[in-house]
Amino acid sequence: MNIFGIGLPEMAVILVLALLIFGPKKLPEIGRSLGKAIRGFQEASKDFENEFKREAQQIEQAVKSAAPPQSEQVATANSENNVATSTKQS
Repeated sequence: MNIFGIGLPEMAVILVLALLIFGPKKLPEIGRSLGKAIRGFQEASKDFENEFKREAQQIEQAVKSAAPPQSEQVATANSENNVATSTKQS
């Protein structure tokens, strides 16, 4: 088991030190508050990710709606080619 580069023996030493410093009554409270903080960070991260995706989709839709459809682009290109070809032949 290797979490953040810390193995099981190091985790045990950290746990024993925390138990000695904070005592058995405070340790569960600290764990709960740490868990709540991590959960809040995860929720904020998900909210940010969802907002980012939503904005990216809106921008993508705006770009698609601003650009003429593919068939119009082909028709415009064909008519420009026809004009260029007819002027070259003249």
